[in-house]
Amino acid sequence: MRPLTALTMTLCLAFAGPAAAVTVTAGQAEARDVARAANCTPTKLEAVSYNPGRQGQTVFKVSCSEDKDAFVLVQCRGRTCALLR
Repeated sequence: MRPLTALTMTLCLAFAGPAAAVTVTAGQAEARDVARAANCTPTKLEAVSYNPGRQGQTVFKVSCSEDKDAFVLVQCRGRTCALLR
């Protein structure tokens, strides 16, 4: 019984990793569009937090080209994104 449990856990983790990456990647284009609407020309985009699940959400930090230290935070739930800061 224990080897079956270990195998099940390994398979679950193997499938969760790529699914999480696909979800984070799916919102990047929308996050860049929201940043542009906030007068920020996006240069670098990084995921600050990711909460998987049925109502999963990702918060992106989008660096702006106008100023070295300028950035905006964009929250995406699925493909719907909104400006946080």
